[in-house]
Amino acid sequence: MADDPQDKPSRPQPTLGEEVGAKATRKLKARRNATHGVWYGLGMMGLIGWSVATPTVLGAALGLWLDKRYPGPHSWTLTLLIIGLIIGCLTAWRWVADEDRQMRDEREDGDA
Repeated sequence: MADDPQDKPSRPQPTLGEEVGAKATRKLKARRNATHGVWYGLGMMGLIGWSVATPTVLGAALGLWLDKRYPGPHSWTLTLLIIGLIIGCLTAWRWVADEDRQMRDEREDGDA
């Protein structure tokens, strides 16, 4: 016996508001769970690199200037270069920790 299309129970058609709501929900879920692309990762690596390199170079430049102006028994260049490197590493570490915390919060909000 062939299936008669009239024998199947018909499902009620969703209203326009229900369709729009379902699509909006899917879109919001896709945005929350979106994975970042290659360019986002490269941008983050560049940002972290600049946050370390900038204070290091500025410290070295200031140290060179101080060594020329006020020569002494210790090297201002080396001292300020190391201080700049430490400041840059701490800045990058704090920034990465903040980004990690935000990503975890978004995942937890998405699971709820």
